Amino acid sequence: MNPVATSIKLADEVWVAVALLHREHPEQADFAIEQIVERAAQRATQEVGGSRLRPGFYVHVVQHCVANRPPNPGRYRMLVETSPGRRRLFRKGDPYHPQREGAKTTPNPEELPTAYTDLLSWYSNWNLRVATDAAGADPLLSLRGSGKKV
Repeated sequence: MNPVATSIKLADEVWVAVALLHREHPEQADFAIEQIVERAAQRATQEVGGSRLRPGFYVHVVQHCVANRPPNPGRYRMLVETSPGRRRLFRKGDPYHPQREGAKTTPNPEELPTAYTDLLSWYSNWNLRVATDAAGADPLLSLRGSGKKV
């Protein structure tokens, strides 16, 4: 097995795959589990020279990294289940299982391969933009501050 492929933690590898999908397909709000697995397999084959996904990747996408599912045993908050079989990156304000309180939501920069550290700043901007768009779309939230001068 390629040492580069195993130098990243499985949960971080899941986050990278989903972040890449969000960045490559900004028109999509979420992704099917199969799309995530396929993108990670593509990364393993083309980008890091591995031959296949490591064991445990699928269960991380299905359970261990999903904030709004009970932890079993992984308690990361990297993804959200938007509907059965669909996932997106976790954002501040998303619901999560109480036993996942304080759990990791993004990879630590020093634990990411340098080729993917830019995803962390992309994520910060994406997260902020989505939160701003959501606030602007909600008619009640858009009224915030409108009575300051009354």
